[in-house]
Amino acid sequence: MIDNFENEFFGIGIQNGKTPENLGVLWRSAQNMGASFIFTIGNRYAKQASDTHNAVKAMPYFHYDTFGDFYTHLPKGAMLVGVELTDEALPLETFNHPKRCVYLLGAEDHGLSKKAIEKSQFLIKFKSELSINVSVAGSIVMYDRGINKPRFIRTVK
Repeated sequence: MIDNFENEFFGIGIQNGKTPENLGVLWRSAQNMGASFIFTIGNRYAKQASDTHNAVKAMPYFHYDTFGDFYTHLPKGAMLVGVELTDEALPLETFNHPKRCVYLLGAEDHGLSKKAIEKSQFLIKFKSELSINVSVAGSIVMYDRGINKPRFIRTVK
């Protein structure tokens, strides 16, 4: 049986983001690439010159103090997709994005927390020798989602 959720959406956010400028760039990209909402875990968003479209006023923005708080408030039917440069992560190039999901990026210097990695239904990565800027990574993931690849549909047992 296939899930009964008809609508497709995605949100994107950063866990313990290091620099506020990266948030502004990611939010601007999220608004341009069709994100339904944006969020932060840990460090709170502050208005940035890099958010020239003022995305936090144009789409829902959520802040969570802890990963646990975030995880308990995931939208119903949404899958958590962690973006992390690990051996276990699936290559973005062949990944079929879920219809309903939340993309979680980690800070550039620490990545995702151990708990975030454990709770993610999918971990994805893309070809990069070293870690790259978090706003660039998020933009690449959103672009890949939008290039008409097949969607993963969760089946219910």
